[in-house]
Amino acid sequence: MAAWCQAWHGRDRPSDSAVRSAHVSAAERPRTSMTPPPGAAIPARHPDAPAPGETLGAHYEQCFGCGAGQPYGLQLEARAGEGVTVSAEFTVKEAHQGAPGLAHGGVLTTALDETLGSLNWLMHVIAVTGRLETDFVRPVPVGTTLHLDARATGREGRKIYCSGTGRIGGPDGEVAVRADAVFIEVKVEHFINNGREEEIKAAMADPDQVRRARAFEVNP
Repeated sequence: MAAWCQAWHGRDRPSDSAVRSAHVSAAERPRTSMTPPPGAAIPARHPDAPAPGETLGAHYEQCFGCGAGQPYGLQLEARAGEGVTVSAEFTVKEAHQGAPGLAHGGVLTTALDETLGSLNWLMHVIAVTGRLETDFVRPVPVGTTLHLDARATGREGRKIYCSGTGRIGGPDGEVAVRADAVFIEVKVEHFINNGREEEIKAAMADPDQVRRARAFEVNP
């Protein structure tokens, strides 16, 4: 702390113009587009991807979106579809309320984020959400089952573009929520280097968890 204070208040302090320039540069940084750019690759299903209709399972037991170890989580189970598509269902419980009797918008966004993220299983990549935009079309009452589907729409470098919807009244029912997202492919070290130590150690002690993570890193 003392060294930092000395640098800031002494001769190493950046000029006011440099501070303003840095602020402007960050503010003007372009946001990632949600639309695949021209020439983006068509997402390909990995030869070892789960078969259509097969349940994908949780990627981590303590995940709020899909983990069985989270009693108030969504415990969402996604299933592989044809191509690079997945589907899932999520029933809104009392613990998921925002307004009285209605699902919290953040919970609905989480359900879509989890479903979109499950597409990575079919491509055998490790990827994290880079940007996610959600449109809330109609309220979703407690007790309602949300029918979710997601599809990958393009790949460019490390970016994976995808879209998803949540419907009420059945898989072909009315759209209640939809989202577009860009996921960023990462190496397993992203989690090892940034996660809390005790959880990382527990995950690394699970041979199946490590095997699956490493197997996904064979992709170029």
